[in-house]
Amino acid sequence: MSVGPAGPVGGAPATAPQDPYALLRTRGYLQLLAVAAVIGAPVCAAAFGFLALVGELEPLLYKDLPRALGFAGTPLWWPLPLLAVGGLLAGLAVRHLPGNGGHEPADGLMVGGPPAVSALPGIVLAALASLSFGAVLGPEAPLIALGGGMAVGAVRLLHKSMPEQAAAAVGAAGSFAAVSALLGSPLMGAFLLMEASGLGGAMLGMVLVPGLLSAGIGALIFIGLGSWTGLGTYSLTLHHIPDAALPTVAEFGWALVVGLLAAFAATGIKRLAHFLKDRVVRHRVPATVLLGLVVGALAVAFAAATGKPSSEMLYSGQSALGSLFSESAGYSVGALLLLILCKGLAYCASLSCFRGGPIFPALFLGAAGGIVLSHLPGLPLTSAFAMGVGAMCVAMLRLPMTSVLLATLLLGRPGLTVMPLVIVAVVVAYVTTLRLAPPPVTGGDASGPASPHGPPKSP
Repeated sequence: MSVGPAGPVGGAPATAPQDPYALLRTRGYLQLLAVAAVIGAPVCAAAFGFLALVGELEPLLYKDLPRALGFAGTPLWWPLPLLAVGGLLAGLAVRHLPGNGGHEPADGLMVGGPPAVSALPGIVLAALASLSFGAVLGPEAPLIALGGGMAVGAVRLLHKSMPEQAAAAVGAAGSFAAVSALLGSPLMGAFLLMEASGLGGAMLGMVLVPGLLSAGIGALIFIGLGSWTGLGTYSLTLHHIPDAALPTVAEFGWALVVGLLAAFAATGIKRLAHFLKDRVVRHRVPATVLLGLVVGALAVAFAAATGKPSSEMLYSGQSALGSLFSESAGYSVGALLLLILCKGLAYCASLSCFRGGPIFPALFLGAAGGIVLSHLPGLPLTSAFAMGVGAMCVAMLRLPMTSVLLATLLLGRPGLTVMPLVIVAVVVAYVTTLRLAPPPVTGGDASGPASPHGPPKSP
């Protein structure tokens, strides 16, 4: 078929190719940027308030409450009743409040459309009952939902007829702002949401620019609130990391080992978490209470065996990453292995029934595994730590770029030195994890998404 100036001969006139960036030149897009700049401040203030509340409830429940009840300190068995109560509250919020308490953390980090405003109370309550009471999950998933839902809800109040595409972009900007403050960098939040959502091309640019603007302005608010209140920023940072030497051939060999071990460990965690989740959904409230008791029992067992506080095994591990690195000499190999075992099992239980995000426990488990391997010849501590963090992160989330950046930026300048090792460990872990995963469901079966993050959602 020949093509003439008016189009294919004998057919309909050809349409000129659309300019993928035409939308970015419109007045409406400038208005979208203005809205993104405005919503960054209140969203980050809400994110700061949520993290501050979680941070204040943790010592209140585990230190102040037992003293108020007449105990000289925190009893060894204290995590058992506390996590049972947390399981009860989380189960009730998931079962009876709108929104199902947010997405199932066992399904990975799912980034789709923002939740309805009516779902936000249930998401926040389920997350508070999970994170504050000691579940082994992180705050990133509730923050993504909170930021996106708040942003869209606020804009809908002012402009009820806003197109769905623009509302989705505003929701993405709100999620950017909320999670970027936690990760300590708007750029880190951008990569996380970009990979998890599956956006690309011009659509990525349309969403990314408002998101970066909202995150940048919101980060200033986040830092200002941390300074004004004296509570800190709650961002993911490590301090006093020793310089790393240039990678050696032996370390590249260890990168292969770390990647393989992380892939097998993460696959086991995910399969057990899904096995438990399939049973939790049938009896949501009692099953969540029971698994809360399991997490508590693991914390008690770890504390009794090692003499260390149960808090080192509970929670996401976000705030404990720095002390784990700096005080690694205070851990014997046996204590580290027990920490990995107990926290890994508690991670499985928490993924299956509580509400929160899967990122930070994966980082902690990878870091602990790297420290264990650093006791072997030819593997320095900093390199092992970074490779373990990156490999376990990608094995759990399947986000390779985000995993490399998290592992390297977390360590600052030494992280840049060991980045080649991290890349090798991440690639090996990523490919091995995909090989170990079951094939995606085909043939029109809509029982679940083929991707661990759900189908990409375009605004």
